[in-house]
Amino acid sequence: MNKRHLLKGIFAAVAVVSATWSQAQTTSIKFQLDWRFEGPSALFLTPAAKGYFKDAKLDVSIDAGNGSGGTVTRVASGAYDMGFADLAALMEFHANNPDAPNKPVAVMMVYNDTPASVMALKKSGIKTPADLAGKKLGAPVFDAGRRAFPIFSKANTVGAVQWISMDPPLRETMLVRGDVDAITGFTFTSLLNLEARGVKAADVVVLPYPDYGVKLYGNAIIVSPKLLKDNPAAVKAFLAAFAKGVKEVLANPAAAIADVKARDGIINAELETRRLKLAIDTVVTSPNARAEGFGQIVPGRLSLMASQVSDAFATKTRVNPDVVWNGSFLPSVAELAVFPKK
Repeated sequence: MNKRHLLKGIFAAVAVVSATWSQAQTTSIKFQLDWRFEGPSALFLTPAAKGYFKDAKLDVSIDAGNGSGGTVTRVASGAYDMGFADLAALMEFHANNPDAPNKPVAVMMVYNDTPASVMALKKSGIKTPADLAGKKLGAPVFDAGRRAFPIFSKANTVGAVQWISMDPPLRETMLVRGDVDAITGFTFTSLLNLEARGVKAADVVVLPYPDYGVKLYGNAIIVSPKLLKDNPAAVKAFLAAFAKGVKEVLANPAAAIADVKARDGIINAELETRRLKLAIDTVVTSPNARAEGFGQIVPGRLSLMASQVSDAFATKTRVNPDVVWNGSFLPSVAELAVFPKK
């Protein structure tokens, strides 16, 4: 009888040790998105919901964000280990904080083209970039399209414009009311927000930056250099699990919205499905993305962007493209083959 109790005790002890060892092998990662839980966040929420991060021995928590600048700052502060942010915002942080001890690094490109565009109502008479001269443009001060507008303006010889600032929820409302002549914003965000305010898509003029000479990269996955140094295997595992989930999202966007709905029950599933599909078509599987390969960058294009951001954002120091990007953690070519066949 005592022997039986002894064996039970040994088995219990082994179970505890095994559980502890298993937990010790799991890496916790705090991840912040660039924005609210909307359609495009399925790219991250689906691999989490499918258990791909868990299978990779990662305990990933995903939080909504309130702009790329905030995400970069929070990863730099150590509040988050990884994040999703506009590459231009990351470049600006690097160049304006050359002595910062913990500057995040981009490790995987997700939006191969900037989603930024200028949008106006057709009744405004705005048809081309040149028509924006002398007009009132509206956007939050931190909006990626507004920050990069000098690059758009230079590429299209746009005359002087007047900027009106507002909080993000008021941007599309002010355009509809006629308080501004045009707005800047991510196409898949503002276009559908305008529709939600009663404007037909056919009545909106969209001037996408990539179509008008602006070859900026968009959002990338960024990582704290501390995590890169302390646990590079975890970063590689995260990117591989993410790519696996992205492949499923691209194959079936409508199904992926259920994972977004699970995080924010009040979203309009039909609207967010359209938003996700629009994001996929314009910036994830764009011709540039297919030419360069998912997750990757072209050095020459990155260098040009670094120079343009330095000028447009009037940074304290010039952006060094070699320190904002590190592609050595990317998954294999086979794992990055996520695009559906045309």
